[in-house]
Amino acid sequence: MNQLATLAGTMTAILVVAPLLAVFAYLVIRGAGSLSWAFLTKAPVPVGEMGGGMGNAIVGSALILAIASAIGIPLGIGSGIFVAEYARGPLPKYVRFIADLLNGVPSIVIGMTVYSVVVMRQKHFSALAGGIALGVMMIPTITRTTEEMLLMVPQTVREAAYGLGIPRWRAMVSVTLRTALPGVITGVMLAFARVAGETAPLMFTALGNTFWNWNVNQPTAALPLQIYLYANSPYEEWHRLAWAGALVLIVLIVGTFTAVRVISRRGVFQGAQ
Repeated sequence: MNQLATLAGTMTAILVVAPLLAVFAYLVIRGAGSLSWAFLTKAPVPVGEMGGGMGNAIVGSALILAIASAIGIPLGIGSGIFVAEYARGPLPKYVRFIADLLNGVPSIVIGMTVYSVVVMRQKHFSALAGGIALGVMMIPTITRTTEEMLLMVPQTVREAAYGLGIPRWRAMVSVTLRTALPGVITGVMLAFARVAGETAPLMFTALGNTFWNWNVNQPTAALPLQIYLYANSPYEEWHRLAWAGALVLIVLIVGTFTAVRVISRRGVFQGAQ
């Protein structure tokens, strides 16, 4: 029975990993041949011309995701800390309910809402509007993950900090949150990975751009938008570039996730020492 249980657990782990490996392998097969330095550094070219790339979309995605992270991460972690450590009475229940409800709202609805609230007021599309839409989508995942990770920290850890005369806010930042940091970072990266490939909200907010743009108040290209445009086109050359763009997007997400986890683990271990 022990061997059967071990085998069952191993098989389920393989089934979880297999889809990711299959998708990644297929993207490598279809898109690796189209990758080049020009693809990573040049903007798209007109229909009928060979070459070009998605350099402007890569930069645009980085700009939009940076805005989204600046909005979603502080608000998500802050609300998670409030619910887990400070809120009393029925308020935590309402915050959890709203976070779960927001987490289930379709991304296109969030995009339409930001379009009405931000884009129509500004009277133009922009990277800022796209970042706001993605940032709103990040908040509920980070909030719920932060809350759960903080609740898993033993109460004795908090009491030990209080016993040393450490103020509550300092104990929260330096002890409780530090202990739960690996789990909190995992929640942040899950939220980041979720929004990094979103297309629908950006269609209503960032719109896209065939040129380089560094202004957050102007329409901006993004990898998901560029991949969607190329994949739905009738041109074989654009289909080839779409596969390459999809491969770059997956590599950027996986690479960012891995780098953050490695840095956070080293920081936690050095702090513990």
